Parts: sequence; C-alpha cells; structure tokens
Amino acid sequence: MSDGLTPAELLRYSRHLLIPAVGEAGQLRLKNASVLLIGTGALGSPAALYLAAAGVGRMGLVDADVVDVSNLQRQILHGESWIGKPKLESAAARLREVNPHVQVELHPVRFTPENALQIAGTYDILVDGSDNFPTRFLTNDTAFLLGKPLVYGAIYRFEGQTGVFAPHLGGPCYRCLLPQMPAPGSVPSCQEAGVLGVLPGIIGSLQAMETIKLILGIGKIPLGKLTCYDALDSSFRTLKLNRDPQCRLCGDHPEISSVSNPETTASATCAFTPEHMQSITTTELRTLLNGNFKGLLIDVREPDEYAVAHIEGSRLIPLKTLSTQLATLPANREILIHCKAGGRSAKAVQLLLDHGFTSVKNVTGGMDAWLAEQQGR
Repeated sequence: MSDGLTPAELLRYSRHLLIPAVGEAGQLRLKNASVLLIGTGALGSPAALYLAAAGVGRMGLVDADVVDVSNLQRQILHGESWIGKPKLESAAARLREVNPHVQVELHPVRFTPENALQIAGTYDILVDGSDNFPTRFLTNDTAFLLGKPLVYGAIYRFEGQTGVFAPHLGGPCYRCLLPQMPAPGSVPSCQEAGVLGVLPGIIGSLQAMETIKLILGIGKIPLGKLTCYDALDSSFRTLKLNRDPQCRLCGDHPEISSVSNPETTASATCAFTPEHMQSITTTELRTLLNGNFKGLLIDVREPDEYAVAHIEGSRLIPLKTLSTQLATLPANREILIHCKAGGRSAKAVQLLLDHGFTSVKNVTGGMDAWLAEQQGR
C-alpha cells in the first residue's frame, strides 16, 4: 500500500485534487484500490479506460477472447491492428498508454467456477462486463461468497441497465433480480439482436462511476436500485429492487453455498439447440451449394439484414412470418435454415419439426460463420 502520491501523479490527477470530496486523500484511496473486470468487450472497454484514467492502482482483466472486426463498432479498447490477437494484450497496451501508473494484471482465461474464487479473491470490487447469463450468475455468486461489491451492467439494442449488488452492504444480489436462468433461446444475445455501439459506452461509464464512488466512499451507492437507460427516449429511470427473502443465495434460507451450481455451469450460448436437432456447418453448406443441391436454403433474418449480405440462392422468410409460410415449403426436400448466428434458425427448425417436416437442419453459426469463413479464404 502506497503512503503518498508522486509529483507526476499529483500533476496527472490535479483536476481530481481540486474536488473537495476527492482531494489527495481520495486519490490515494484510488491508487491503493484494486478492481477486477470480467470481460474487456463492450462494457469492459469504457469501464476499464475510465478506471485506469482515474488512477485505480491495480486492475485485473479476465478475457480469453481475441479481437474480431465485428467488435470494433463498440469495443473501444481495441483497434484495427489488433484483429486476430488476444483482447487482453490489446487492452493492456491501451490502458498502459492511458495511464502507466496503473498496474494491469491479465487473466487470459474464461471466468469459470473452477477459477473464479482464486482470481477474484485479491481484488476489492468486481465489475461485470460479461455477455451471457452463466457468467453473470457466476460473477454474482463469487462476489457474494467473497463479500465484495459487484458493479453490474447489461445492454440490449438501445437500452441498458446498471446497478450495484452487495448483500453484505445491505442490498440485494443479482439472483434477487433474476432468480432462475432464462430458458434457452428466450433472450437473444447481442450477436442475434444487435446493440448500438454508443450504448455500452454510456453503461460502462456508469459502471466506472459507481466503482469510483465505492472506492472513495462518496455519494449514494445504488443498493436496491436498478438504473435503466432508454437511448431512443433519452430517458433514465430507476427501478426499486428489494432483497428477496426467498433468494437461493442471499435469502433467509440459502440453498447455494458454492460457485459451482446449475446456473453457473450452464452453457454460455443463448441458442435454443435441442439434442435431437440436426445441424450442418457453413463449410458443409458451401460444399453442398457448390454441388447439385436439390433442397431449400431458408434465411430467417430480417429484410434489412438480408439486404446487407446473404447467401446466393437462399429464400428469405423472416422468423416472425415463418409460421404463415409453412404450406409453401416442400415436405419432400431437404430444408436448411440459417440466421445471423444460429439462434433464430434453431427456433425455425424446431417449428418445422413440430409441424411434421422431417429433413430439416440448422446451419451452425449462421451468416456470421459464413462470412468469417469467406474472409479466411
């Protein structure tokens, strides 16, 4: 633990030092604090940048992914020259450029029940920048069992929400908001639904703000409050969230005592893919289409998505209208169905199977996989 600020730090943080609620003592608290960010993607990018710039002394980053060109629309930690390289290497280089006084610690692994407690154990605060429900449950359970605050954020198209879950400080936990894992395929991922690139900048910045307030001990921490932002309506609203006495984790009679449980060990994919459903890869699809394919390829995306890019010879039938088009589909031919990433097409396949179609397959990875494979050739 440092006892003071260096002359270089006094100059760097001079605008902070002018604020009575921060001052040199507060800046020293920031320097001596440690924060773990789970994910360096859409939410983790702005949160990490602002926490580093603010002078949080030790920052841990957890991410096993590599930079993809589709990330750059919103993940502002990364740039064109880092495509195909580990996100953590890109993040570390950018954060050290922003503030060389910050100690950046890299954990190039997936955050799992096997490593969560060990990784998170030495940090003061956890910031959730994940993009799937199992990791959100895991981050929540880890924070609860370690007695650490969790700064939560989530985004969807034009809407986002953020809050602080800290039962040890008198608030609810994430499971009080969402007691059970949503059914597979019931909630589309950003990969399927999309997200406006500016939105995570707003929500991630709010996460950074709440983290800094926690470190400094200033302001009101939004325990039991969920801040919701609607970009199209230009509005913020606050939802009250009470601790649930029946919560399986933080309730009066808890059932969960380990970070390894059905929610945290579930598959991270949101796609609805029953075991009996047959599938085909984009590589296999390409081979079929280059041959004498007599079947039907259906694209269940929306018309605007189809206009941007589509597979030659595919028939566009948006998922929401598919049920009205069943009579027009051939029952005696093979039917292959794809969407953007595989979620909507899996639902479409199930719909056809439920209506008596027998030769139906889901194209794994959808248009994203098709284009990625095409670019790699």
